[in-house]
Amino acid sequence: MARRMDESEARQFLSRGTRTGKLAVTRRDGAPMVVPVWFVVDDDGSLLFTTWKGSVKGRALARDGRASLCVDMQEPPYAYVRVDGRVHLSEDLDEMRAWATRIGERYMGADRAEEFGARNAVTGEMLVRLRPEHVVAQDDITA
Repeated sequence: MARRMDESEARQFLSRGTRTGKLAVTRRDGAPMVVPVWFVVDDDGSLLFTTWKGSVKGRALARDGRASLCVDMQEPPYAYVRVDGRVHLSEDLDEMRAWATRIGERYMGADRAEEFGARNAVTGEMLVRLRPEHVVAQDDITA
């Protein structure tokens, strides 16, 4: 039987390894869209990632301000955490570079962190902070 994770377990799950988040947004016409994103978890529980301002997801986040991000473990006993909330968008390049470097380190390793920080902290890119309003976290789904 599935077991609900507590807040600490959910944060650990979100921070472990290099699982991508699946970000869900709503297009202008109301159609849903889901895309993978690299992200990190801040001390306050917010999820941070970057996106191109003119992309479908960038425009959707700027227009609506709401998002859902799901991270799953794709092998038994299976688990997932879904975070729903509102986003704060920033185009501050210094702030973006600091977070993009942390994201690059998580997914590409310390030796390439600066490279990815520089690549993903440029004019036209946005830093997205998803602040949790509702979290669903299930572990041991097949137990």
